[in-house]
Amino acid sequence: MSDKINIVLLAAGKGTRLNIDIAKPLCPANGKTLVDYVIEELAEIEIEKKLYVVVGHKAENVETHICENFPNLDKKFILQKEQLGTGHAVKTFLDESPEAKDAEFTIVVCADTPLIKKNTYDQLINKIKNDDLQAVCATFKLANPTGYGRIVHADKGFKIIEEKDASDEIKKINEVNSGLYIFKTEHINSYINNLNKENNSNEYYLTDLVEPGLDVATLCYKDSLEFTGVNNLIQLEQIEKELRRRKLEELQLSGVRFINSDSVYIEQTVRIERECTIYPNVVLMGKTSIGQHSIIESGTTIKNSTVAANSIIKSNSYLEGAMVGERSAIGPMARLREGSVIGEACKIGNFVETKKVNFENGVKVSHLSYLGDADIGENTNIGCGFVTCNYDGANKHKTTIGKNSFIGSDCQVVAPIKIGSDAYIGSGSTINKDVPDGAFAIARERQTTKENMAKIFIKKKE
Repeated sequence: MSDKINIVLLAAGKGTRLNIDIAKPLCPANGKTLVDYVIEELAEIEIEKKLYVVVGHKAENVETHICENFPNLDKKFILQKEQLGTGHAVKTFLDESPEAKDAEFTIVVCADTPLIKKNTYDQLINKIKNDDLQAVCATFKLANPTGYGRIVHADKGFKIIEEKDASDEIKKINEVNSGLYIFKTEHINSYINNLNKENNSNEYYLTDLVEPGLDVATLCYKDSLEFTGVNNLIQLEQIEKELRRRKLEELQLSGVRFINSDSVYIEQTVRIERECTIYPNVVLMGKTSIGQHSIIESGTTIKNSTVAANSIIKSNSYLEGAMVGERSAIGPMARLREGSVIGEACKIGNFVETKKVNFENGVKVSHLSYLGDADIGENTNIGCGFVTCNYDGANKHKTTIGKNSFIGSDCQVVAPIKIGSDAYIGSGSTINKDVPDGAFAIARERQTTKENMAKIFIKKKE
């Protein structure tokens, strides 16, 4: 018998009460899925281990997700064709994994409990080892234990009575089962075939592996929230609040300032360096990274984007799939769409939208402009109301503008087009031909003024 640990992850549930059309373990929670959090903490256990994932509903989706996100983890998938209870799930795991019997211990955990920390698993492992027990069950106490299995202690050992099978007297007990266990593997082997469905749920209960008279014990925790399982969207919101609280606390302790952290939505995958300031009502999602000394003002949403050090994203801007260089200013009310790469010391002002652009250092687009499929050279200035006409109704076309050029207000360029470096485009122009380096281009009608003629056009109220 080796010191290796089996981890049996129960991930076969359908999650009917969630009312969502995905496998329950893949339910989204603060930028990841429920099962991601569980596996990440389990992976930190500093003992040789193998993960056995018991799958059922939409098994292929669960397997694909875990393989893609945890490619280096030693794992095996076990299909539970019928969901006949937790005891049946563990029996299926053993029947299909003869190699698992060589491991000394087996942890059983649910895939919908994302708040359990690595330290809790360590404590269970230490207790079963140090006290030489056959099983340890994590428990906690609730003022209202309705719905949970009750812990009935004996002089030696204990028993778990499920809510449906409990008498009125048993239901008064407030110590409850968390659903997290560690067993000696040989103990499971000895008792698993004795399980029966003689209960009100007509299921094989894993809880029947512990009973009075055996060397089994509980480890009671003060923090009941840590063991919360997600069975409906109300519990999901509770879980996500706690995940965000942990994330915000981690960032604050590392030197990130939040003006009002309660108003910020931040996902687990977001990275923020020290000495940044985050204002109220900010949304930070996906693989977003914010560099040191940057400021994110109120009402801003940033998704899967990188903001380099010493930059400011002003109020009510929206960034998705964008990269912002150091010392740049974005907004207020700017939109940077997928593929926007903004260099250092750039300025993107209010009501500017970009998509698939590459701005070299020092580019300025101050207001009311759209740039799509464009490369803009360093220190070029784009005036108000500029539009790259990049779409001809069927295909997108490229605009290239060199460095140190000036584009006057209310100009359009019809792509594909190239404007050289040190060029000047007069205001109000529609440019549809290439402009060489150092050239001046203007494309508008010569002004005509007719004196005393305005009265013909001005209408007065009768």
